[in-house]
Amino acid sequence: MADTSYETLRWEVDADGVALLTLHRPDALNAFNLTMARELVEVFTTEALDDAVRAVVVTGSGRAFCAGMDLSAEGNVFGLDETLDPTPESLRENFDDPAYADGVRDTGGKLTLAINALPKPVIAAINGPAVGIGATMTLAMDLRLASTTARIGFVFGRLGIVPEAASSWFLPRIVGLQQALEWVYSADILTAEAALEGRLLRSVHEPDELLPTALELARSFVVDRSPVALGLAKQLVYRNSAADSPREAHLADSLAMWHASVGDGKEGVAAFLEKRTPEFTGRASELPRVFPED
Repeated sequence: MADTSYETLRWEVDADGVALLTLHRPDALNAFNLTMARELVEVFTTEALDDAVRAVVVTGSGRAFCAGMDLSAEGNVFGLDETLDPTPESLRENFDDPAYADGVRDTGGKLTLAINALPKPVIAAINGPAVGIGATMTLAMDLRLASTTARIGFVFGRLGIVPEAASSWFLPRIVGLQQALEWVYSADILTAEAALEGRLLRSVHEPDELLPTALELARSFVVDRSPVALGLAKQLVYRNSAADSPREAHLADSLAMWHASVGDGKEGVAAFLEKRTPEFTGRASELPRVFPED
């Protein structure tokens, strides 16, 4: 059953723990506003952390995925406090202070940090136009599938603003530095085929095949899999891909392997030897710590 308690979203979880999160402002092409921003962060920091949820698929209601920021709001449309004069030092010192968290920190970035921190697979099913934050929010998701009708644009240059939502970290890691800069500089709208060629997308599908494919892919990742192993694997791949040296990866891998081997790994090995389906009991909400405190 779908949760309709949100104003801008729909949330439902199936029997396998695959959640479908739908951006739901169809009359506005699911344009991103401050209410949607708040509700999305809430979903990824509360609902999605429930151990009953094993993976999340994100799509849009109607013919769009997300048409970008709703520019019709009064005042600063990004919700930022124009009375402040932040510096790199003051932002770091006041990172969690409400005045800075709400008035300076990029709204899209708060969302993508929450998506990235979720220790579960997150898949974007881009069913139509996805521009601005509609494009950059998907970069924090682990895979992106798109409909043939999708159109994707990093259009910030047309508005005199910059790439947000931590996309300057995510996008080059997905498509490479040269491609990322070309797309940002040009601010062009990409077809699904062009985005696939540029390695932004995993695959392109006919409209009626997109969501079933994304849901089945998510299901294949989590059924008969250890939530702890999946969560640790996600952390290892993201963190170690930006590590200074393979030694850093080895340190984290060693801790993750130790914890896995004394946990769900015992059941996995036993099930393999006994030729049966494993019954993992580990919980994604109880991941062991394998990286130093930030």
